[in-house]
Amino acid sequence: MSSKVSRSLVPVVLVGVDLGSEHFDSDLEELGLLAETAGLQPVFRVTCKRKAPDAALFIGSGKADEIRMLAQMHGAVEVLFDQALSPAQQRNLERHLQLPVNDRTLLILEIFAQRARSHEGKLQVELARLQYLSTRLVRRWSHLERQTGGIGARGGPGEKQIELDRRMIGEAIKRTRDRLVKVKRQRATQRRQRDRRETFNISLVGYTNAGKSTLFNALVKADAYAADQLFATLDTTTRQLYLAGAGRSVSLSDTVGFIRDLPHGLVDAFEATLREAVDADLLLHVVDASNPRFPEQMAQVWKVLDEIGAAEVPQLLVFNKLDALEPAQRPSSLVDEYDVQGDATPRVFVSARSGEGLESLRNALSNRALLSDVRMPPAPAPELPANGT
Repeated sequence: MSSKVSRSLVPVVLVGVDLGSEHFDSDLEELGLLAETAGLQPVFRVTCKRKAPDAALFIGSGKADEIRMLAQMHGAVEVLFDQALSPAQQRNLERHLQLPVNDRTLLILEIFAQRARSHEGKLQVELARLQYLSTRLVRRWSHLERQTGGIGARGGPGEKQIELDRRMIGEAIKRTRDRLVKVKRQRATQRRQRDRRETFNISLVGYTNAGKSTLFNALVKADAYAADQLFATLDTTTRQLYLAGAGRSVSLSDTVGFIRDLPHGLVDAFEATLREAVDADLLLHVVDASNPRFPEQMAQVWKVLDEIGAAEVPQLLVFNKLDALEPAQRPSSLVDEYDVQGDATPRVFVSARSGEGLESLRNALSNRALLSDVRMPPAPAPELPANGT
């Protein structure tokens, strides 16, 4: 997949395979939103059930024949799978369907490549893309099968083009990682400066399109990019938030949204950005209260937080989009508790768009900030000169 804007409105067939997962998206709603976010046009959706993926074609030859026919009928020029495909399955499907075949992983990578704005974000996306491509080299393209003979700078006698490409990608991965190390050092320096100022650090986390950036803007009067689309924000933005109830300012960071089956390469590549969540004193876990799948989305966020080592950071649940709830769905109180694996976790209902509930959220944050002051050890007494004066 190219990340060029010219791919907009490319007709694609969406394919999902139910392998027995309780979270299977039978309507392929999220895949469709991802495709539209990337500028693609879903023209047909196909789902099927299997006990296990077919080793060669993932879906079996019969279903592959059906998809090829449907693609021809609807004028689709690409097939997009909701699950990750192995390099061999992807290659075999492309030969069978005679169409480009891509999976959810590459689609997410393409969206990230389109949205990254900061130097760090672009480096992170490039690393994840290179890591993905490094697994796709095995006999995927015919030009990689030719031999490069003779003696020269491009390799020794008989070295295959695939080996050269693999080595070139390996070198690019190393260069990108080295550059990211420098970015991590810069972020670590910034965090140490905040720690020296004894700043209370809060990070917004949550499923993509839960309204984190809109809430961030509402709280700190900022102008961070916010839109009703997946992955509207990729680069971490940090601002100071003054809490009148605590009589102090805190640091508030808006981070990238999570999603089901977030590619591991992206989790690894975005480690520097997600360190904001790991090092936070409090996580504001923003939830789209209007989405009927919000329990599954919350579970996915907790899964990623566990993967990056932020599972033990205290959380405050913020159920956003109160304005989108039907009257019968509205809570009786804007502040209550929500059971999280047997633990009562504080929850606040808000509408970042209308402002309803934001005062209750600020009060909750003030209480957390004051509590952190109580727990903070007293500063050591200054040393007196030897003469006692």
